[in-house]
Amino acid sequence: MLENMSEKSWKQLDQLLDRYRGTKGSVIPVLQQAQEIFGYLPKDALIKISKEIDIPISQVFGVVTFYSQFHLEPRGKNIIRSCQGTACHVRGAKAVLNAIREDLGLKDGQVTTPDLQFTLETVACIGACGLAPCLMINDDTHGRLTAEAVGPMLAKYHKK
Repeated sequence: MLENMSEKSWKQLDQLLDRYRGTKGSVIPVLQQAQEIFGYLPKDALIKISKEIDIPISQVFGVVTFYSQFHLEPRGKNIIRSCQGTACHVRGAKAVLNAIREDLGLKDGQVTTPDLQFTLETVACIGACGLAPCLMINDDTHGRLTAEAVGPMLAKYHKK
């Protein structure tokens, strides 16, 4: 069993699988509920799901990697969606994104802080072009951003 997953979580997965065992059309709801249990979809849980609902692991993995709602790695408590769409791009979204990465201490290829406080995603558009450059943190929209505004903005979410 993996260290960062409690025995309680594995028991919850067993109870979930008891309800869906052998129901092949249930892979999406099972994955959704498993992700709620663990916060993401660990490899060991995917293997167990595959066996218990009798679907090849390749098909389970195919579903997980097709839908963006599923995550194979732990995610931060605060999800930052940085808009990189045209309006945001021309108004400095790249500088804002770089400031976020620097403030959070994220290295190349890293999207989640080691303390699991933040996960940074880039998105094509959040639908707030009039506020460009903008981003969302959880359900909060922040607009007309500058690189200098990033630190104070993120400070409000640390350990929140």
